[in-house]
Amino acid sequence: MNKTYRPWPALWALVLGFFMILIDTTIVSVANPKIMEGLHTDINAVIWVTSAYLLAYAVPLLITGRLGDRFGPKNLYLTGLVVFTLASAWCGLSGDIDQLITARVFQGLGASMMTPQTMAIITRIFPPDKRGQAMGLWGATSGVAMLVGPVLGGVLVDSLGWEWIFFVNVPVGVVAFMLAWRLVPRLETHPHRFDILGVVLSAVGMFLLVFGLQEGETYDWGTITGPFSVWGLIVAGVVVLGIFVVWQRFNKRGEPLLPLALFRDRNFALSNGAISAVGFTVTSMSLPLVFYFQLVLGFTPTESALMLVPMAVITAGLAQPIGRLVDRVNPRYIAVTGAVLLAISLAWYSVLMVPDMAFGWLLLPSAVMGVANACVWSPISTTATRNLPQSQAGAGAGVYNTTRQVGSVLGSAAIAALIQVRLTAELPGGASGDQKFSGVLPEFLHTGFSNAMAQSLLLPAGISLVCAVIVLFFAKPKQTVAWTDHSGGSRAVVAPGDEPAEAPIG
Repeated sequence: MNKTYRPWPALWALVLGFFMILIDTTIVSVANPKIMEGLHTDINAVIWVTSAYLLAYAVPLLITGRLGDRFGPKNLYLTGLVVFTLASAWCGLSGDIDQLITARVFQGLGASMMTPQTMAIITRIFPPDKRGQAMGLWGATSGVAMLVGPVLGGVLVDSLGWEWIFFVNVPVGVVAFMLAWRLVPRLETHPHRFDILGVVLSAVGMFLLVFGLQEGETYDWGTITGPFSVWGLIVAGVVVLGIFVVWQRFNKRGEPLLPLALFRDRNFALSNGAISAVGFTVTSMSLPLVFYFQLVLGFTPTESALMLVPMAVITAGLAQPIGRLVDRVNPRYIAVTGAVLLAISLAWYSVLMVPDMAFGWLLLPSAVMGVANACVWSPISTTATRNLPQSQAGAGAGVYNTTRQVGSVLGSAAIAALIQVRLTAELPGGASGDQKFSGVLPEFLHTGFSNAMAQSLLLPAGISLVCAVIVLFFAKPKQTVAWTDHSGGSRAVVAPGDEPAEAPIG
């Protein structure tokens, strides 16, 4: 029996939960110095508060995308929402850094169940010629989170303490659950057999790689213990991930966890590379900025968050217009513009980051970054999902979000390693990653610390240019794409760049 779904109310309900996932990352970035002070820990440990979350988020995405196809995206989304909300309460109640990191792992697991379902549902209930607007809202969620997360985090940290950046998720999670329960449709399920060996290989490979990058400077890029060395772990991680890909190619006993056939579509393959670069850039850029604002300029968490207001407001305001534009022109042109502007804004920040810089100048690259963000999310997401078969919507969304999160994990680990290297080189007498920083730094450290943060920002700037190069190779969207709607018919939708038209098929 056919049923007509209301796609926009469903998407708005899903966006609230997706917003909560994103806001949690941005809130933590602002609170990092206070967490270090409150839990009496060091910069390496507090960075793992973010890295553990991102790692637990990224590793299961392939299987959770499949689980959504098998058991229904609504069911997986609601289950993940419950896990995430309960883990948020646990984070706030943590009494030491180890408990907090453990709770963040469970938050990441909950987020991994939720995220693929949002994108899979967009793919299944919106036709291709309307998907740019839907992805525009999806991208706008990032922009609003960039605004509300840091500002709300700053207010909570300054007034109630860092614990409340996690407690705030509890009421939001309850409201998101009720809305999703009422408004998100139950979609057709598809049987899948799960690749357990693939799950193990991907998890082990990612952990070895990220742990090696994250802890490299701590162990002076040498021996960790016994036969284990930093470079040994990194190489082992790459090898295990290579074995994982080979296993996906030759696995005949069960359905591959990573459906390599999806990568035969050129735009899907390139979109995954591009979104990985975006994830790397967006995650890695926040840490140097927040440390510079708070430890050099002496801003409170609230004040440092307000420095990002131009970026967040412009991203949110442009997301829907950009989404409509993506439905009409080749997304490649918009995405290239966004990636280049993102690199320019980060390089501009790097030039301005000196100890006595007036805060007004620092708002300008923030505004450019807002335009850039609005121009990258929707074009890349729309290009990735345009040709996905509906039976593989969950798998495709899982792959896409996995590559995005892999980029985020690697960005978090790489920026941590680079910051440690630059601090050692720039601070008087050298400094190591276990250096404890709290409050405003002594004035004699300002120049060296500012230089280290400015130099670190050049890494995400360079990766953003890599994204621009990848996007240049996007193929023009196909002339027509067959799509079955949920009211009992099929349609042919003319691709962006041509006159909009619809015609019944058959």
